Amino acid sequence: MTPEALSDLVINALEDIKGRDIVTLPVASLTDIADYMIIASGTSNRHVKSLVDSVVEAAKAGGERVRGVEGRETNEWVLVDLGDVLVHVMGSEAREFYDLERLWTQMPGDSETLP
Repeated sequence: MTPEALSDLVINALEDIKGRDIVTLPVASLTDIADYMIIASGTSNRHVKSLVDSVVEAAKAGGERVRGVEGRETNEWVLVDLGDVLVHVMGSEAREFYDLERLWTQMPGDSETLP
């Protein structure tokens, strides 16, 4: 499956169970760890768990190998490693605090600097 198709599969899995504020970041030009980073929010730890379960099930059903899942202990921020696509599913407080969108879209030379 192409990285684009895998990204679409993940987004559909997140949308199916009402993932919030889903953002896809193309990061291939910034790092060689992945082509896409997808970030989504859940409304509670239980919702985050359900979103992660949906992504994992959809990936496996699509014939993709899930390389790892980290953060299931608390379900505040769970990372699903699908190789070309990294999926971050977070509670709203964790997402606001870590602000991954800003971190991964800030380019060297921008007028703002990282804290």
